[in-house]
Amino acid sequence: MCGICGELRLDGAPAELRGVQSMMDALVRRGPDHGGSYSDGALAFGHRRLSIIDLSIRSNQPMVDAELGLALVFNGTIYNYRDLRAELKGLGYHFFSDGDSEVILKAWHAWGPDALQRLHGMFAFAIWDAGQRSLFLARDRFGIKPLYWTHQGGVLRFASSPQALLAAGGVDTSLDPVALHHLFTLHAVVPAPRTVLNGIRKLSPGHWLRIDAKGQLTEGTYWRLEATRPDSPLSESEWMDSIHAALRHAVKIRSEVADVPVGVLLSGGLDSSLLVALLVEAGVSDLHTFSVGFEDTPEEAGSEFQYSDLVVERYGTKHHKFLVPNDQVLMRLPEAIDAMAEPMFGQDAVAFYLLSEQVSREIKVVQSGQGADEVFGGYFWYPRMQAERSGSPLERFGKHYFDRDHDEYLRMVADPYGGADYTSALVAQRLDEAGAETFMDAVLRLDVTTLIVDDPVKRVDNMTMAWGLEARVPFLDHQLVELAARCPPELKLRDGGKYPLKALARGLLPDAVIDRPKGYFPMPALKYVRGAFLELMRDTLDSRACRERGLYRREYVDQLLAAPDMHHTRIQGSKLWHLALLELWLQRHVDGAR
Repeated sequence: MCGICGELRLDGAPAELRGVQSMMDALVRRGPDHGGSYSDGALAFGHRRLSIIDLSIRSNQPMVDAELGLALVFNGTIYNYRDLRAELKGLGYHFFSDGDSEVILKAWHAWGPDALQRLHGMFAFAIWDAGQRSLFLARDRFGIKPLYWTHQGGVLRFASSPQALLAAGGVDTSLDPVALHHLFTLHAVVPAPRTVLNGIRKLSPGHWLRIDAKGQLTEGTYWRLEATRPDSPLSESEWMDSIHAALRHAVKIRSEVADVPVGVLLSGGLDSSLLVALLVEAGVSDLHTFSVGFEDTPEEAGSEFQYSDLVVERYGTKHHKFLVPNDQVLMRLPEAIDAMAEPMFGQDAVAFYLLSEQVSREIKVVQSGQGADEVFGGYFWYPRMQAERSGSPLERFGKHYFDRDHDEYLRMVADPYGGADYTSALVAQRLDEAGAETFMDAVLRLDVTTLIVDDPVKRVDNMTMAWGLEARVPFLDHQLVELAARCPPELKLRDGGKYPLKALARGLLPDAVIDRPKGYFPMPALKYVRGAFLELMRDTLDSRACRERGLYRREYVDQLLAAPDMHHTRIQGSKLWHLALLELWLQRHVDGAR
């Protein structure tokens, strides 16, 4: 797990090493263990390493294979690298290191872009072919690892975060109206390749990008998710057995493929609790678990400790429990925003940031439960969409998911940022793509391949890597997801959702954990729009920077400020917070970079 960056000059000049160093400096927290750079004329790489596999200097990066004429920077983990290494040795390749990075180099040399289909893991990497003078970029199937890039003025740069690209300078920081429409309609999700900044794009999950010696860009797709029933129908018991076996394997390999201990972020919900049970079942001893909670308020409890404690008691883990005072949440909020690659409306981003700070003092790798709700239908809006019988697929989806309709969006933003209903067009297209058997198959596929990428998955990567902590997400194992996508939605949505996981957990976890109502990370300090939190948003939206930016219509802002607790999205987000969060992000990342 690391931070990567690079520059390719397309104007005949040598790469600017100072710009690469600026990007590396912005990535230090992603990789505190080692920093290195490499240059070859028009190309320069930078790398910050978090040492997880092969802790020796032999796996430091950038990794250069002089014999093959290749150089690599890589962020992520390849769980089947040992099998690939054995196969490549059989083809005559020899190795100078013991980690997964070199396996990617040899695999790309042996199979080219087809190597991507063989990689089982999470990854973003760049390979420079010195002989062909070409650069190859690739990103994993679910975008677990980030990869941003910018192409301006004869210079192409890439990095693990927009902040690194901004640090190198020369980025068009004007706002992208299409991306803004997505951001405010899809609960902060801006699907690749866009970001809110016109000058920065991101590589789509399951895609690669090649830039040749003439500067020509070619993009390709190496993976798509099919959500159709298998040719030979499976019984319910066969589905359950197959899903359980795939999940057990996903959890096991994410524990075994590391040269450091692997813990679990234990929220007290079904998903993370099940990870603990399966790890212990797989023979992991001395398992460290970590939970965070906040002060209670009159309206709700600020933690889920009552549930996580039950799991700890049953399995005897080495548990670390952190209670954060609510007044610390707002105090630390600016730090969490600094760690956001893109604006994130989810309030649990701050919780993950504060938890990761504590966890990183004890351990370097954790497993986390992100993806279970999307893969196995755990959110409350899925049954509502399924029960909706009238309207087009877009109308059935949007009625229960969109934060704002298009008319409200136009009332919110100034004329230069208006335009067509870009989000409805995108969602309609995605829901209509081939390879989904039913409406709910299409919805779940959209969520797991698009919406989750730029909301919970990105949030967890950003907040953990801000403290040099690697988060592994077994529920997004691509073999497990492929299997689950072909499973009938009715089976996944049974019993309030996530039926296959609940069935697997029965007997492994206390019934109180399995049968509890679906919960969301409790963040009282950022949930109730009042007091210091409301004043922060008021000050932000009334600031000179916000007014001069001219993004929001003042009458809309004033309407929200007049009754802040009356304006919430369909999935319980504060509309006022959405406006304030974007403005805070722009002030801290864009305004300061000018």
